Amino acid sequence: MDINATLIGQSIAMAVFVWFTLKFVWPPINAAIEERQKKIAEGLAHTDRAEKDLHIAQDKAKDILRDAKEQAAAIIEQARKREGKMIDEATSKANEERDHILTQARAEVDAERSRLREDLRKQVAALAVAGAERILQREIDDAAHSDILEKLVQEL
Repeated sequence: MDINATLIGQSIAMAVFVWFTLKFVWPPINAAIEERQKKIAEGLAHTDRAEKDLHIAQDKAKDILRDAKEQAAAIIEQARKREGKMIDEATSKANEERDHILTQARAEVDAERSRLREDLRKQVAALAVAGAERILQREIDDAAHSDILEKLVQEL
């Protein structure tokens, strides 16, 4: 192979082209490539952070949901206890009212019984007086013999 002027000219032109490219063309291209690499790395980092944040948010959501379920269960249990308490109170009040009504009815029955006994005593006394009148064939004065009649009523 012969080294001639063309080869030397081409070599110098190639060296100038390489120098020009390394000095003026390559730095902006390299800067653009590095900037793009940074953006891609930042995007990947953001993606990783977003994924971690998503997992954290999902864990928090699960915790909140679990807490809400526990609170709901506690509220339901409280409501059941309250319901039982209200039923017990209502039963107690109903029993008290029933006892009160029974006591009142018994008192009324006792009062009526006493009144009826008193009426019966008076009727028996009147019958006894009428019977005694017939036996004695004379009338007994109620006003004069009221103490005897009262004794008779008490005895009956």
